[in-house]
Amino acid sequence: MGLTVKLVVGLLLALGVLALMVPRVERRLMYFPATAYLSPAEAGLRGVQEKILATPDGERVMAWFAPPAPGQQTVLYFHGNAGALDARAERIGRFTAHGIGVFIMTYRGFAGSTGHPSEKANVADATLAYDTLVGLGVDPSDIVVYGESLGTGVATQVAATRPVGGLVLEAPYTSMAELATLHYPLLALPGRLFMRDRYDTRRHIASVTAPLLIIHGEADGIIPVGMGRELHALAGGPKTIRTFPGAGHADHVMFGSLDVVLAWIGALKTGRLRAG
Repeated sequence: MGLTVKLVVGLLLALGVLALMVPRVERRLMYFPATAYLSPAEAGLRGVQEKILATPDGERVMAWFAPPAPGQQTVLYFHGNAGALDARAERIGRFTAHGIGVFIMTYRGFAGSTGHPSEKANVADATLAYDTLVGLGVDPSDIVVYGESLGTGVATQVAATRPVGGLVLEAPYTSMAELATLHYPLLALPGRLFMRDRYDTRRHIASVTAPLLIIHGEADGIIPVGMGRELHALAGGPKTIRTFPGAGHADHVMFGSLDVVLAWIGALKTGRLRAG
């Protein structure tokens, strides 16, 4: 066997190994599910119902639903890559205290849900959550889709394919492949070739026509604020971005980000929303 043939065979074998390994490694680096489940009551929430989403492929996805007060919107919430629903109890309480409904699902493999998370499954389940919410009587124009970190990639795809009243992205990324390249530069090439869960928000944001709010900490060391600014520039509909000097990835609530979100939702309802 000639040297050239050996090199080609070796390269093909190496690519084959990478094609098998990268998807497994990527999901271990991407999803950090908590497995201990607490009910809404155990998490200190009243008036929040458990909803089980039965998926077409036989999994069970846990969701919590707090109905809105009359005339109020409902936030369809997709969380980040770690923890569980109870970790979002405080902000659920903030929304419901203002009469805003909340429908929040968790991803497969996270506490209360069966199966394993993936982009394909998460987006399919998110779309099922949207359809379930509409089936509960919530008008699409009253649905504000909210994505947190990893969930921004899920939320954008829902808002790009379903009619919604608004979209909020908290610390969004342009794509998971670009984010992986930033944090794991040695895996940049194999990642771009073989990653399955790409969450290409840059591509999907162009299809969103609903009003958009992006919030981002300027000191975010996980998802750079530049990614949020790039998505804001790419969005075509009414859009607003608010960044918070000194705020990191998960602490911008202490800098007033949730107050900004609540005010934006209020302006959305009354028609006083302006791009900025």
